[in-house]
Amino acid sequence: MRAPIVLAGALAAAATLSLGLGLVIARRLTAPPSPRRFDLSVRGLEQDGDRRAIVLDRTHQTESPGEFTLLFPGGQWVQLGAEVLDRGPGRLARAVTATAPGFTPSADDRASWSGIYFMTPVDAGLSAHDIDIPTPPGPAPAWRIDGRDSQSTRWAIHIHGLGSPRAGTLRGVQVTAELGYTSIVVSYRNDGEGPRLGTGRSTLGATEVDDVDAAIQYAIDQGARRVVLFGWSMGAQVALQLATRPQYRRLIAGVVLESPVLDWVATINANCARAGLPSVAGLTALPWLTSPTLARAVGLPGSIPLRDIDWIARAEDLAVPTLILHGAGDDSAPPAVSRKLEALRPDLVQLEIFGAHHTMTWNSDQARWRSTVSTWLTSSGLRPGDLTTRGPKLRQFGGR
Repeated sequence: MRAPIVLAGALAAAATLSLGLGLVIARRLTAPPSPRRFDLSVRGLEQDGDRRAIVLDRTHQTESPGEFTLLFPGGQWVQLGAEVLDRGPGRLARAVTATAPGFTPSADDRASWSGIYFMTPVDAGLSAHDIDIPTPPGPAPAWRIDGRDSQSTRWAIHIHGLGSPRAGTLRGVQVTAELGYTSIVVSYRNDGEGPRLGTGRSTLGATEVDDVDAAIQYAIDQGARRVVLFGWSMGAQVALQLATRPQYRRLIAGVVLESPVLDWVATINANCARAGLPSVAGLTALPWLTSPTLARAVGLPGSIPLRDIDWIARAEDLAVPTLILHGAGDDSAPPAVSRKLEALRPDLVQLEIFGAHHTMTWNSDQARWRSTVSTWLTSSGLRPGDLTTRGPKLRQFGGR
């Protein structure tokens, strides 16, 4: 009789361990925004005439091709060019293209690598007005950025992702401003800038969508007659939910999705694998997110209907032209899911693959990103009310 008892005990222990792991994953996934980690050291500074460079340890991030930013603890920043210079074993130098006003980095400063290239609209060459959007949990700060025509009826709503500030979307706002769109760069509940609600945890887009809905209502009140939604990472979840709401079928002309989270199960599994866990470990978190009782134990206001925001399962619900920009090296939101959505809805979805990591397609090839988005926005496939046509198909390139 001992063997069955031992087996039963082992299974009970395994179940308890699995349940505990699922709770840890669910809590980390939905946690309020955490302070940025400054895990890079400035190893040296170089000056050759007007040319400046900063020496860093060689990592998979610092040797990435493209244009990036170093962020510093005091809020200062240094923009880096695409050129990577070898500086011997374990070191490299990146050309400095711009620094925060009045800031000069020093050797041994701590810094953080980021794809967020512009910290404020002014840094991006944009003129913005600070506004508050009246959302269900309270006023949410936003930037309103007018294009060439301040009376434009074409608007763009820019939605940032989980754990990222709204400044990250300014890379896309430059394009819409140049094309004459009026843009709103939103915040939403529990993102660190918008109103805090309850325990401050994210519901992965399930309730945040109501705050961005309020931004659309603001745009309508200000004269918007055509709206394009830009969703970054989790912001893509929000954009797609809004684009399928019946009341917006003739208002929302299209969506642009950067590194989109289209399927939370695939995304959770990918992030477990990146953390060194078996990818299927992510499945242990699902009950903690989808069960009302377990979700409240996590600190959530209620269960998260993951299937309702699974855009592979809901592919047939897509109703507007959709441009997806995704990095082949994205180990957070798998690009394979975007490929699958394009295969399911080739009538509406255009996918562009870049050689980039998560939310860094603009950084990897700014010129191509801007050209792709600009061409897509001006294509005939974005006419509201004509949802069966689309613009010319661009070829795929390429492999916080």
